[in-house]
Amino acid sequence: MILGVLVPSWWIFEHPIMKNEVVIMVEKTNAMRILDARKVPYEVITFSPDIHSAGGVAEVAGVPPAQVYKTLVVRRERGKPLLVMIAGDRELDLKRLARAVGEKKLKMATYHQAEEWTGLQVGGISPLALLNRGFEVYIDRPATKLSHVYVSAGRRGLNLRVPVEALIAITKAKVVEVTGESG
Repeated sequence: MILGVLVPSWWIFEHPIMKNEVVIMVEKTNAMRILDARKVPYEVITFSPDIHSAGGVAEVAGVPPAQVYKTLVVRRERGKPLLVMIAGDRELDLKRLARAVGEKKLKMATYHQAEEWTGLQVGGISPLALLNRGFEVYIDRPATKLSHVYVSAGRRGLNLRVPVEALIAITKAKVVEVTGESG
């Protein structure tokens, strides 16, 4: 398998990616179709579906982890879970998030819960793939300082480089300050 292939969205479907006689055809995901319908330019990056972390994706893509955004599923006491996008080099502060969204207490969803509630595998959860499914979407404020971020395309092994403004507009994400640096 080829790792770290980065090409514009229009190119990938007209030109299969070839190297050493291996052809990778990327099937469009719902996230890609949504961006196409809104004429939002994006680039596709492919990598091993065994990589489940934003840090691993950043390494393959050759970009800082601060540009790769992971989507976390957060449980609240009542109602549908929240989707929270944060940079790969940051950690979610649940108390700050609870204050920002007006909840008393929040918890991280387990892997099983995240997959059951979204219908997507951990490592492939994307708010772009979950539009109109009733999830409230939030994005951490540091994203607004970037022109583009990498987010999951809704499937493990595929990420999209998308303009931050378009991502916020399409997902109706509310900008919140809910992280601290990891590590």
